[in-house]
Amino acid sequence: MSELPGYIVLLAALLRASPLACQESSGAVEEVPAGPPLRDFTEWFYDGPDSSTARVKAAEEAKLEVVRGLFESAGVAFPPHSLLFRIFKQEQVVEVWAGDRNKPMRQVTRYGICSASGGLGPKRRSGDMQVPEGYYHVDLFNPHSSFYLSLRVGYPNASDRILGKRGSLGGDIMIHGNCVSIGCIALSDERMQEVWVMADAVRKAKRKVHVHIFPARDLAGLIAQTVDEERRSFWENLLVGKELFDQEGRLPSWSVGADGRYRFGGASTGGSEGKQR
Repeated sequence: MSELPGYIVLLAALLRASPLACQESSGAVEEVPAGPPLRDFTEWFYDGPDSSTARVKAAEEAKLEVVRGLFESAGVAFPPHSLLFRIFKQEQVVEVWAGDRNKPMRQVTRYGICSASGGLGPKRRSGDMQVPEGYYHVDLFNPHSSFYLSLRVGYPNASDRILGKRGSLGGDIMIHGNCVSIGCIALSDERMQEVWVMADAVRKAKRKVHVHIFPARDLAGLIAQTVDEERRSFWENLLVGKELFDQEGRLPSWSVGADGRYRFGGASTGGSEGKQR
């Protein structure tokens, strides 16, 4: 095993100290207390055998019992019936929520994002280096990524295709290791091992891994400060689904209208992604 070069860790810490850009006013956005202690990025990175099998085996050997312990502490069975990665760009945090069948979800843990490019606001075209915002699920598992292990977020979804600029919208938005990113959500390799073990267990049980990405945890406060009407309208739409989850602890079911706006149909234990209508 090797250590991540010190300058990368220092850079990640400096980025953490400076929230993502593009706030619309000078007023501070309130940070709400967020549950379990943060499992922040570490200086370890994988340098073992370079094969998919070896990478996955190393993650399972190192982190399976750790993950089981996290779920046990949260009072949720592992593997869970439902799993959600809830990402807040301004706070640079990935929250892990999980639940048993017919029960509200509980927050299992939180991970520090060590690198993410762009600013607050959705991804609307290829090359804008933005992390998308909206409601997604993991649609690809890559155990032989250039960034160690990776999970692809299902961008663009139906909303992105309608609201994005014509032409290439980009793609291959990943949650991955290696602590570097252009448009993706980067964790350190050690934390990515844990995230992979959680998600892969749910995949093997033939269930979806959900991903909700928001500009900030206090989304209502951010909206109140925002003068850009297009962004404000988009965030108000995201807030409907966020508040459903906040109130009930259950994944909101959703579809996408012809105008690109999310249509929420209440909450369910498993959540669903409806087709465009």
